[in-house]
Amino acid sequence: MNQIEAALQGKITPEMEMISRTERVSVETIQQGVRAGRIVIPKNNRREVRKPCAIGAGLRTKVNANLGTSPDDCDENKELRKLKAAMEAGADAVMDLSTGGDLRRIRRAIIGECYVPLGSVPIYECASDAMRAGRHTSDLSGDEILGAVELHARDGVDFVTVHCGVTFSVMEQARKLSRVTDVVSRGGAILLEWMHANGRENPLYERFDDLLDISRKYDLTLSLGDGMRPGCLADANDAAQFGELLVIGELVRRARAAGVQAMVEGPGHVPLHLVEANVTIEKSTCDGAPFYVLGPLVTDVAPGYDHIVGAIGGALAAAKGADFLCYVTASEHLRLPSEEDVWEGVMASRIAAHAADIAKGLPGAADWDRDMSTARCALAWEKELSLAMDPERAKSFRASSPPRDPEFCTMCSEFCAMKKSAPVFRTKS
Repeated sequence: MNQIEAALQGKITPEMEMISRTERVSVETIQQGVRAGRIVIPKNNRREVRKPCAIGAGLRTKVNANLGTSPDDCDENKELRKLKAAMEAGADAVMDLSTGGDLRRIRRAIIGECYVPLGSVPIYECASDAMRAGRHTSDLSGDEILGAVELHARDGVDFVTVHCGVTFSVMEQARKLSRVTDVVSRGGAILLEWMHANGRENPLYERFDDLLDISRKYDLTLSLGDGMRPGCLADANDAAQFGELLVIGELVRRARAAGVQAMVEGPGHVPLHLVEANVTIEKSTCDGAPFYVLGPLVTDVAPGYDHIVGAIGGALAAAKGADFLCYVTASEHLRLPSEEDVWEGVMASRIAAHAADIAKGLPGAADWDRDMSTARCALAWEKELSLAMDPERAKSFRASSPPRDPEFCTMCSEFCAMKKSAPVFRTKS
């Protein structure tokens, strides 16, 4: 029995119970959200997930960390170290986007050590296998593409990105535009190339019912990918992006009717003043389906600092209703991320997510900040450092510049405003 089937029958799954406790909401709220399709619990029925999470309305904003090899940088052990860094930094989920090396061996190694929900993009494996065999990606069959999805599900992946909304009509619509960056989604580009070469419809759209059968069998959550997402600010909110979204809205409804969990992926590069509109349009078009955004990146000119750019966009998107932030690392657009990039990317997105949760008034979200403020005012350094989102980093900063008087820090020293003002505000008259 999958999560939706349990919810429809009024049953409570162990994952629902665990998530209810961590989210500080009733288990009935989780159950009702899953039943309505406004909450998803990515959890393959073939593996255990020690830290399951729910994504969707009324819940804490979740953070995903991408990792994985490329043909130019393929080191399985390095990816496992990055996986550990992501989970220790507090990522709620991880995606394996590997395109280089033995992809199944790498995926199985990651699954073996991953204790949070794990996602993947099966079309990458199809393209990689075809290239190694000396074939063109346009030679792939629909059976091979769907077979890759089932292979990932059988291995235990909890959610998959599938670019089902890149239809032939959307492709033709996009070709009429004058996009600056054309298509930046790897999965979307692979399918567009296939469709253009074969003059046929996207197999993932054409055979969506078969995809639903696979997903229902493994309780695989579909992450409906945005193959036409804007790759720069100039391309944001165009006809191709929203044409695909309309198709995705249709597929969300078909997935729900089939008892399959689905969430929707979103942009991408979006100017700050258009971020809220993207969230509003997705929520209305897709009947409140959980929204999973990459960033969004609100400027194109900060390579090396894109984790900050993504956190700015992510905070606004989540405050306006996005449910799941895919981190962006400092190395985005430049190279495969390092362990340090992964750690800092997760932290940047966690900060954005937490700021949004406060804005949304989620239960307990502001309590953490209140506790930190109380500790600061009391100059209770051990308490303050323990409450930090990254305690070790905070401790290292304080230790690197020791004050003469340990009651203070070297920013203000004996001119500490809270110490000086305490007699004024905390002494009874």
